[in-house]
Amino acid sequence: MRGVTLVELMVVLAVLGVIASISGLAVASLRPPIKAELTAALQRARGAAVRQGRAVTVSGEDGATILFLPDGRAIGRGVDPWTGEVSDAGR
Repeated sequence: MRGVTLVELMVVLAVLGVIASISGLAVASLRPPIKAELTAALQRARGAAVRQGRAVTVSGEDGATILFLPDGRAIGRGVDPWTGEVSDAGR
C-alpha cells in the first residue's frame, strides 16, 4: 500500500498553517509605523531650516506647531527646552 494517512496529512497541514501565520506576521511588521513618518517629517524640517538658514514651521495634526531655528534647535509644545529635541512624549 502506498499513500498518505489522514494523520500524516493533518500534521503537514498544521505545520504549513503555523509557517503561514508566522510569515504573515513577519510581512505585516515590515510596514513602517506611523510615528516613523512623523519623525521623518520633523527631521526633514530641521534639515531644511539648517540648510536654508531660516526658521521653518511644522504643524501637526493635533494643532501643535514646532518652529525649527537655523541653528537646529526647536521651539514649541513637545520640545525639550534644554536640548531643543522633539520628544515623542509631548505629541
